[in-house]
Amino acid sequence: MASYEDFTKLKMKVGTVVDVKDHPDADKLYVLSVDMGSETRQVVAGMKKYYTPEEILGKQIIVIVNLEPAIIRGVESQGMLLAAEKGDDVVLLGVDKEIGNGAKVC
Repeated sequence: MASYEDFTKLKMKVGTVVDVKDHPDADKLYVLSVDMGSETRQVVAGMKKYYTPEEILGKQIIVIVNLEPAIIRGVESQGMLLAAEKGDDVVLLGVDKEIGNGAKVC
């Protein structure tokens, strides 16, 4: 079980997906460019089965920004987006009203 202190170590921010590309070496992955306000981050995400590029482009999503970068099938991912899963359904987590990119999730 994670403690409250463990949870507070995660830094999450709102960002807008500004580009979506197919991962060059993986059928189920996208490479997203996410505008985080003060920077743009590259995030590799396994969302191909659930979203078309057009459905993701322009969405405000929540990204964990203080993870160490990871190499996923040869491509660097500089964060992790949040999604919810139930059975075969997976949906991106975002905000219910538009807010500036880089807004902290608290």
